[in-house]
Amino acid sequence: MDSSTATSLWDELVGTQTDPDLWVVIATLVAAAAVVLPPGPWRIARNAITIAHEGGHGLVALLTGRTLTGIRLHSDTSGLTVSRGKPHGIGMILTAAAGYTAPPLLGLGGAALLAAGRVTLLLWLATALLLAVLVMIRNAYGALTVVLTGGTFLLVSWLAGAQVQAAFAYAVVWFLLLGGVRPAFELQSKRRRGGAGDSDADQLARLTHAPAGVWLFFFHAVSLCSLVGGGRWLLEL
Repeated sequence: MDSSTATSLWDELVGTQTDPDLWVVIATLVAAAAVVLPPGPWRIARNAITIAHEGGHGLVALLTGRTLTGIRLHSDTSGLTVSRGKPHGIGMILTAAAGYTAPPLLGLGGAALLAAGRVTLLLWLATALLLAVLVMIRNAYGALTVVLTGGTFLLVSWLAGAQVQAAFAYAVVWFLLLGGVRPAFELQSKRRRGGAGDSDADQLARLTHAPAGVWLFFFHAVSLCSLVGGGRWLLEL
């Protein structure tokens, strides 16, 4: 790669793109809602939220000095991230808290990038994050899920026109913002029925001696605030 090509790629990466029309932003919101709200599409699309959830656990585990052993994604849209280190303390607490908060916070970060016109940067960062998750996947289904998701981002980044890239990026961010809200409500419903006894909220309750309900409230607060804040950025309110 010569210097002119490298410079061109860098300019494309850090440059800004024209904001799409408002109708495109609203149409991608409707499309994301059509995937997140009905049970059928959600059962499939929830795999992408699980990637972000488990990736959040893994990233924070590494940032807090824990040893990340691996990530597994399952066909029932559940997942498992295994790390080694002290079974208590701030590192373990932050790692446990990162799962349910990762998708909405990623959506909020994506909304900030789109509000600044950084469509290409968002797509490339998402592809890089998916590649980092893929390295730590330890089962075939998980690898297939991440490869398909990352391949979609790669194809759109390299082959699609600017308008398609923008529409795709907005749809992804809306999906993270909306899809980041639903899992906490699902967890609350399972716990009400006596299930999910070893959920992230229950693990955090044991680690901090604060009731699991407090952590459920925290998950709700992060996801709903991210949706409101990110939505305002995307809609330019």
